[in-house]
Amino acid sequence: MNISRTAVVDAALDVLDAQGLEKVTMRAVADRLGVQHNTVRWHVENKQRLLVLMSDAVLADLDTAALPRPWEDRVRALARWCRGAILARRDAARLLAGLSTTETNTYRFADTMIQTLLDAGFPPRTAAWANWTLFYLILGITQEQQAQSLSTPEDTTVFDDPAYPALREAATYVNTGTFDERFEFALDMQVVALRTQRESEG
Repeated sequence: MNISRTAVVDAALDVLDAQGLEKVTMRAVADRLGVQHNTVRWHVENKQRLLVLMSDAVLADLDTAALPRPWEDRVRALARWCRGAILARRDAARLLAGLSTTETNTYRFADTMIQTLLDAGFPPRTAAWANWTLFYLILGITQEQQAQSLSTPEDTTVFDDPAYPALREAATYVNTGTFDERFEFALDMQVVALRTQRESEG
């Protein structure tokens, strides 16, 4: 049976969606494709390489032509697209968080975000580090969201403990709001901070 590297990665993503990150193995991918283990290894040298290719595939299909032109709107659209792409795959945030991926789709997303900020007049360091800041934000909140169904409910009795007065005061809001609402709040804070810095430098 002739298969391609793309077919191997697609099969690995199918295993990820069906069974979760822990079940992604070279043998599971081979079984999914109905081929021998060595056939998978011919296309993907080892599991680490497979995971890297999977993480890059998660960020495929970015349509830059559909992005808005104003830099603030563009940054928000890119961040939302990235979050949506990660949410579309089971355990994808955990997959991406555990890897340093140097592949085409990952580079394309970063390049687009950084170019957006450079075009807006930000210096290269700010553009590069803001890209990382936004990506870490996306990974963090999305990983928490994807893990939520596996976690036990949080013990809220701590909010009644006088040893934590700030938690008591903000208790109404600590565990409220959807993940989308929290993400938009955090994204807005990042964009406002960038805007403020741009105005102060201009």
